[in-house]
Amino acid sequence: MNPVALVQENFVIPKNIRKIVGASLALGAVLCLVDCGGSRSSRQTAQPMSGGSPATRTSSTAQARFTGFDEVIANHTVRMMKEGRDTFRHDTFGSEAFWGDTLGLHEAIEGSESKHLGGVSPKTALSVGLKVDADALPGELLVRIKSGLVNMDDPATTVALLKARAVVGVAGFFEEKGRLKSVGITCALCHSTVDDSFSAGIGRRLDGWANRDLNVGKIVSLAPNLDPIAAMLQTDVDKVKKVLESWGPGKYDAELDKDGKAVRPDGKSGATLLPPAFGLAGVNLHTYTGFGSVPYWNAYVATTQMHGKGVYRDERLKDAGRFPVAARTGSWNTRGDDDRVTPKLAALHFYQLSIPAPQPPAGSFEPAAFARGQILFEGKATCSTCHVPPLYTEPGSNLHAPAEIGIDDFQAERSPTKAYRTTPLRGLWSHQRGGFYHDGRFPTLAEVLEHYDRHLKLNLTDAEKKDLIQFLLGL
Repeated sequence: MNPVALVQENFVIPKNIRKIVGASLALGAVLCLVDCGGSRSSRQTAQPMSGGSPATRTSSTAQARFTGFDEVIANHTVRMMKEGRDTFRHDTFGSEAFWGDTLGLHEAIEGSESKHLGGVSPKTALSVGLKVDADALPGELLVRIKSGLVNMDDPATTVALLKARAVVGVAGFFEEKGRLKSVGITCALCHSTVDDSFSAGIGRRLDGWANRDLNVGKIVSLAPNLDPIAAMLQTDVDKVKKVLESWGPGKYDAELDKDGKAVRPDGKSGATLLPPAFGLAGVNLHTYTGFGSVPYWNAYVATTQMHGKGVYRDERLKDAGRFPVAARTGSWNTRGDDDRVTPKLAALHFYQLSIPAPQPPAGSFEPAAFARGQILFEGKATCSTCHVPPLYTEPGSNLHAPAEIGIDDFQAERSPTKAYRTTPLRGLWSHQRGGFYHDGRFPTLAEVLEHYDRHLKLNLTDAEKKDLIQFLLGL
């Protein structure tokens, strides 16, 4: 059996979307094809590869004999890919103890007469950016929704979608009689969306894509018990709600529980744009200010933001002067009694690094202008000095002082690095909503180029700027 067929046995590949991940072996190459878009067939449980004596398996380019440790690697690749994808999409890390049991978010979703909560209908859920995985729903239900036979104004329909595991990034926990008793969240909540192939907000999963429609603050503000958040920040619930509602769609403040800085010096929210989680293979450091690597940030988010049960430590955040909330609450050294995060970090990392940046849609940029823009990018505009092809970030250290890029240091100072990371550019076309830079300060790519033209004194013409934009949209 050839290597491609070996992996295809374990991951059924839908025709509409195929991605290739290469894993180099000592005697050849294994090509692991996985569905990064998500489909009903792709959720099938991987079956173990057949045993027996080693056999020669031939690929189209080379022969590879899967014997000994080579076969161990091949098996490991398939297992890690499946475990990582399941973790990314469905693992709450025990966060239901916070979002459901403590904050009572499930009561806001289902509705509670005693607490005067009307519930959250699918129409409302979609309006705040939650997404529905169409492949998780039976075909007959999709037909009924399309025909208008399902009440999208009824919170009971939302509960039914949770039972089907169809709400991207939100997991429902139910009593034996079917009543919703708690909810938890997963990585996919912020870092997946859908392709809208069924209708707006309903379609096939797009793992790794930033959900710039998601209004995290609005969703959290619906919880009936925000006292724990108010206590952590040493403020009152009304102020907590005001801060949450200031974030807006596509933004989140992952440092608020460390430094308590909800507002920038200019009076705007301290929240930053949700970043994509694709195209990270080979990229050093993660997040806008380079807090740490991908697995570092996974541990940070899973334990201190998702409030899962895990272990996270960073003594840099022990500094009471810069990170007063982290120092006071001890969140810089989180030690969950039941660690549900650490055992998942390896496979989660493996899967995330396998997600490629999406290719731009056909016809979305002008090829001739793209070619001219590439010459400018690597020449007169000096973009490639920092955005080094083909990664379009810097190999090695990719951190820069705020003054180097000509912006303020507010967000940089909220990070132990006091710097900004050179963001990789592939797939830029897919996350334009909300603007550019960490806080969306530049609404368009044209304004980004205007900024650099002034700051670096590039003297670009209007035509050159337009060509550069076409190049960026074509990456």
